[in-house]
Amino acid sequence: MAKLTNNERSPYTDVITLNAADLIAIGNGGTKVIASIPAGGAVELAVLTNTIDIVGSSSLVIDVGTTFADPDEFINALDVDAATVGLPTVNTGDAFTAGTATSATGLSQAVKIVSAATPVYVKVTDAAVASITAGQIVIGLRILDLTQFAE
Repeated sequence: MAKLTNNERSPYTDVITLNAADLIAIGNGGTKVIASIPAGGAVELAVLTNTIDIVGSSSLVIDVGTTFADPDEFINALDVDAATVGLPTVNTGDAFTAGTATSATGLSQAVKIVSAATPVYVKVTDAAVASITAGQIVIGLRILDLTQFAE
C-alpha cells in the first residue's frame, strides 16, 4: 500500500489491493487503515472494483471512509461478492452527492476536507469472511494535498 510516484499518479494518488487473505485478516466487522488524508487535504475520487471474483462467501460488504465505527463516507455498503468483476463503483459514500437529483452518478468532488491528518479505513462486514478462498478488490483514491507545494 505504498504511495504512488508522480509518474504513476494519474488519476489516483493511492491504490490499495486486498486479496482473500487480506480480507480474512481484517475479519468480520474489522477495519484497516488504507490511506491518510493530509492536513489541509480532501478526497476527490473513490473507486472500488472487484478484480477477481469472490469465492466462498455471498455476503461480503465493504465500506471505505474516515469514521472508524462506520467508514462509509467514500464507498457505502458495497456488496462486493454480488458486484460484476471489473465494473467499478465510484463515489457512492455519504460524503458525495453523486446520484442525487442535482448531480450525476460518479461525480468527482472534493469531500472530507480536513485540518488534521485523517486516516482512511476499509471495513469488512461478512459473517463468512473466514470461508473466502479467492478474490481480490482494488480501491483507488485521489487525495488532494496542496500542502505538498508549500515553501
